Amino acid sequence: MDVQVEVVREATQELVDAFGRLLPQLSSTAPPLDRAAVERLVSSATNTVLIARAEGTVVGTLTLVLFPVPSGLRGRVEDVVVDSAARGRGIAALLTNEALRIAREAGARTVDLTSRPDRVVANRLYERLGFRSRESTVYRFPMEPDR
Repeated sequence: MDVQVEVVREATQELVDAFGRLLPQLSSTAPPLDRAAVERLVSSATNTVLIARAEGTVVGTLTLVLFPVPSGLRGRVEDVVVDSAARGRGIAALLTNEALRIAREAGARTVDLTSRPDRVVANRLYERLGFRSRESTVYRFPMEPDR
């Protein structure tokens, strides 16, 4: 299978449809993205949205976030998802390697990502690509709407 990875430059209906198909495979709680949400995602100066295409169809996506902090430019890989029908073909590795290349060229000091422990295959991939587990505690503050 020939797979191409590309940077998304605009919010097209194809991209909205692709996120509609892929996002539920990543998160059961994430709301669907409409065109305005996809536009915000791809037009953000901190984001680089990558897609993987196989036979003309978007089969995966990854968002690289680059942000300056006092200790230097940092990167985060977020929301890596490959369509269940296309998994096991190296697509996540292609997406991640392209994100690392972009981050390196931008001058990022580090690139972080998080992955749930039950995602055994994904965690093996990240370790194989050179990511190392850090002793850290991740805290999350849920931003609930005012009631």
